[in-house]
Amino acid sequence: MNSLLTTAGWFVALGLAAWFSIGPLAAVAAVALLALWRLAGHERQIKRLTTWAGQSGNWENVPPPEASGSWSAAFLALHRRARKAASQREALREMNDRFRLAIAALPEGVVILDPQRNIEWINPRAEWLLGLDSLSDIGMPVAHLVREPEFIAFLALQNEQGEAPPPLLVRPIRSGGRTLQVRGAPFSDGRALLLIEDLTQLDRLESVRRDFVANVSHEMRTPLTVVLGFLETAQDGLADTSPEEMAHYIETALEHAHRMQRLIEDLLTLSSLETGAPPPEEAVDVAALLAGVKADALALSTGRHVITLENSGPATLSGTLSGNARELHSAFGNLASNAVRYTPAGGQITLAWRRLADGGAAFSVTDSGIGIASQHIPRLTERFYRVDRGRSRDSGGTGLGLANVKHVLERHQATLTIESRPGAGSTFTAAFPARRLG
Repeated sequence: MNSLLTTAGWFVALGLAAWFSIGPLAAVAAVALLALWRLAGHERQIKRLTTWAGQSGNWENVPPPEASGSWSAAFLALHRRARKAASQREALREMNDRFRLAIAALPEGVVILDPQRNIEWINPRAEWLLGLDSLSDIGMPVAHLVREPEFIAFLALQNEQGEAPPPLLVRPIRSGGRTLQVRGAPFSDGRALLLIEDLTQLDRLESVRRDFVANVSHEMRTPLTVVLGFLETAQDGLADTSPEEMAHYIETALEHAHRMQRLIEDLLTLSSLETGAPPPEEAVDVAALLAGVKADALALSTGRHVITLENSGPATLSGTLSGNARELHSAFGNLASNAVRYTPAGGQITLAWRRLADGGAAFSVTDSGIGIASQHIPRLTERFYRVDRGRSRDSGGTGLGLANVKHVLERHQATLTIESRPGAGSTFTAAFPARRLG
């Protein structure tokens, strides 16, 4: 404003001087020429401004044109403002990139839907969980891609209420049978935000828990019913029951009580293995461990089997195995007792500790028993899985032994392999890595 007043003052002064020196017409002409010259100068500066500002959208990084007076100040002010705006845009772009990376890294799937419930944005986790493709499915109606009726009803409910409906559990066909929990929330001008969480593992664990409770209840019910039945029979007919019958009742009840006791002990062991912290380890004397396992097998067999022990482990080592003695004895003893239970009288059972080609060692139990069909072998370490339930109960098995063996071996970085054929016996082998040997 001051510059404009100064310029106007100069024009007036020059005009008056020319009026009195060269006459009115000449003064008007001179002032007009001077004004045109000034206008031409401003036109040149405007062209420079236009050229500078048209530098392919990157004009904030190009130095401003040279100018003087007010134009120089204007150019410098515009340049500073352009650089500040560019800096703010870059900061916003980086913030947006970080936001997208953060959402992409979330363990939950994230889907943003527009007001028409078309997919506006989707993170990689949601792509994987829902079986979608961000390259081809952006802009598509989500209900056309996830066609489960309960999911479509969930979207409609959200539209009607304008607020987050209760979470939905759904198993979309395109997700490969996974169990998903979908939560929704209104999001910016009619949009919706969907969060998808994979609950497949939790669903399986809940199913395992239900099966486990049902199996335990079933396994406990039979012996408990027998014990109660014999006790009630003995109570009702105590006076009329002969000593021989009473002895039979007591013996049968005691047998089933022992079965319940073994089941409870195996359950406690399994719970400890699955949830408890690993116990302290030590250098376990392998020879003593094998001798104890053989003694237990002989006691269980009561002379009905030929049981031999072969120890050909690494001779250059001290004969120790790093681990927990109690757990190792339990696992080895379980394999040996299974061989005794499922091998007919007169059969052969061989316990062996031998060297492996990779420097490790393995404990194996080989029997000449009834054998196992191949379709059952992959499931033998499942809790309560039995090839023949009736035969397993008759032999005193609880259905938890091999599950316990599996957990013990996993704690010791060992692996269990099973080889068997019906009528040709079985071999159970627990292989330990070389770093476990002392």
